[in-house]
Amino acid sequence: MKILLINPFGSNWIEGLRDDTERAVRLAPMGILFLASYLIKNGFDVDIHNCRAGQRGTAELMNRVSSLKPDMIGFTATTSGFMDAYRKVTEIRKVMPEVKIVFGGVHVSALREKILESFPLIDFLVTGEGEMAMTDLAGGKDPRTIQGVISRDGDNICSGGFRTELCELDDLPFPAYQKLEGFPKYFEPPLFNYPRSPSATIISSRGCPYQCSYCDRSVFRRSFRYNSAEYLYEQMRLLRKDFKIRHIFFYDDLFTFNRKRVEEFCGLLRKKPLHMTFNCAVRVGHADDELLQTLKASGGWMVSIGMESGDQELLDRHKAKVTLHQIRDTVRRIQKNNMRAKGLFMMGLPGETEQTIQRTADFIEELGLDDMNMTKFTPFPGSPAYQTIHEEGTFEENWELMNCLNFVFVPKGMESKEKMERLYNQSIKRFYTGKNWIRKFGPLMFKCPDSTFRIIKNLPTFLNIRKQFD
Repeated sequence: MKILLINPFGSNWIEGLRDDTERAVRLAPMGILFLASYLIKNGFDVDIHNCRAGQRGTAELMNRVSSLKPDMIGFTATTSGFMDAYRKVTEIRKVMPEVKIVFGGVHVSALREKILESFPLIDFLVTGEGEMAMTDLAGGKDPRTIQGVISRDGDNICSGGFRTELCELDDLPFPAYQKLEGFPKYFEPPLFNYPRSPSATIISSRGCPYQCSYCDRSVFRRSFRYNSAEYLYEQMRLLRKDFKIRHIFFYDDLFTFNRKRVEEFCGLLRKKPLHMTFNCAVRVGHADDELLQTLKASGGWMVSIGMESGDQELLDRHKAKVTLHQIRDTVRRIQKNNMRAKGLFMMGLPGETEQTIQRTADFIEELGLDDMNMTKFTPFPGSPAYQTIHEEGTFEENWELMNCLNFVFVPKGMESKEKMERLYNQSIKRFYTGKNWIRKFGPLMFKCPDSTFRIIKNLPTFLNIRKQFD
């Protein structure tokens, strides 16, 4: 069987503004890379079409579909990318009415049967962890008996239930980076978040034992599993050998949760150096001095912390067992161990007010962070916050705007979406024009020459992005 996996472009844009995000950040679609490698391992002929990497237009996709003539087409679907994916299905059906269409990803895992009820051109949903379910489906097994698959049976919709049989992560083949057009050169991470390029992404765990209010856990639910130190080292070694990768982004929520694994992994990097650097994220309470020293000695360059807010009451409500004191202490220790500290914040959570926004802005300035990222709270369908969101304020459930770049929810304590936009822009501008950032920016340009070159090469685009915050 011939399978085409498609990563739709989606709507990674801010309403009313030109979409310049592709120049700032381009990340590889790790979910379908894992899926592709697993299907290939099981004997299927698999290709990937990434609409975010120069293959954006419908014409390019239709040419690919016509030339490959796949038996099955699979789409990964975030909330903001779902409608773009379905529009592409509409075009594909005109030329290949009999091809099997499968959707997977976090959005369909959250809404499940509702998707098939509302979108008749989709044949199957693969919910939860996709590798084994997609392999069974492509192999011809009765979809009604496959855990994680939701299908049509005439006018009825059938579900194989939630998947309980999960992959042994160390048995998975490495992601099919070789199938991704333009890898690694085309895929560029956030500016000044790495010393040298090219870079690549690794996801070394699945799931999370915590349950923050804003986080959609529909795919892996409450499970938490991780790759061994040896698996991670070999994956990095492959990326270095085959693709000349020099920096790795570990996009795990809890990279340091299992201390023994991290110590073994860092030990391998010191014993058999790959001459690579890496970033990872930590949760407060899982990053003591000894562990941070270990990360630094093994190539650790920047550590991110999910902070969300500078207001303790909001933290207590949305991110359990995290205090402002712990955040301050963790940032101080990261910087003491000569790594960059990046804060991850979220504006517009239920309960947010103009006063809590001000406290967060003051807290950011107090911390002296090396970098920060602030998203706009989005109540995704699989998150706990979604269940009561209409009681907390005004929610515009426009899926294409639900990308964390637009305010689709206005809490009761806020005047309007326009006021939130102004406060957001002020917070971003305050950080990037403050004395702390200006003092660090000059040396950073020399520490990160590839980022400096990207800015110079795309200067008009970055100037336009800057204007959006004035």
